[in-house]
Amino acid sequence: MEFRALLLLILPGFLFVEPGFGQRGDMDISEANNKLIKNLQDKLKDIERQQNDVDALEARLNETVDELTRQKDELKTLKKENEDLQMRLNASEGEIDKLKESRGKAAPQIAFSASLANFGEIYRGPCTDKTLVFKRIFSNTGNAYDQNTGIFTAPVNGLYYFSFSTYGYNTHIMGAVLMKNTVRQISTYDFPSVDGTDSSSNAVVLQLAADDEVYMELWDNGRVYDNLNGHTTFSGFLLFPV
Repeated sequence: MEFRALLLLILPGFLFVEPGFGQRGDMDISEANNKLIKNLQDKLKDIERQQNDVDALEARLNETVDELTRQKDELKTLKKENEDLQMRLNASEGEIDKLKESRGKAAPQIAFSASLANFGEIYRGPCTDKTLVFKRIFSNTGNAYDQNTGIFTAPVNGLYYFSFSTYGYNTHIMGAVLMKNTVRQISTYDFPSVDGTDSSSNAVVLQLAADDEVYMELWDNGRVYDNLNGHTTFSGFLLFPV
């Protein structure tokens, strides 16, 4: 467009015919001017086409820049998402490693069950040494229960489940107390009555540290009875370490 304006300013100079020239000279100049004007018009059209091509190229270039900017933004977003995924993957791998470690370090297998009498019939109590020693061993996985002393010694820190049952006759107090390191925890109890026999049971979950001791004691002046039917029993096992 600027070139066209410049051409419009130049053309009048070429079209001007000085006075005094002959008629043939005027015709030659007119033809030359027409040729020049046509040549300039052709060049102007060519320049306009080139300008249009440049404008189209600039538009495509701008579109390309916009597309590159959009792709750059998407790349940043994908990079951030990839970083988040990598963090979650690392966290998951850490949890898997912990599970593998915990599975590799399986909890010790600790469980026992015993009854008071390992033969015949037995009456225990009243007596000064009130600790009940359960002699008939049904199971003792881990060997944490000592059948010579009646004491269960915790091998590891953990939560443990204990249960016991007692049986006796109406001539004495019937029952026993579950002890943890000389401290009473739970018990069974029945005083002398007109009924012939009494039986009872109880259970508890205790948190123990390694080397804590758990055992059963008679009540003062108490008595329990057992035979091979297993009326008076003591059992326990590790639920899980802590």
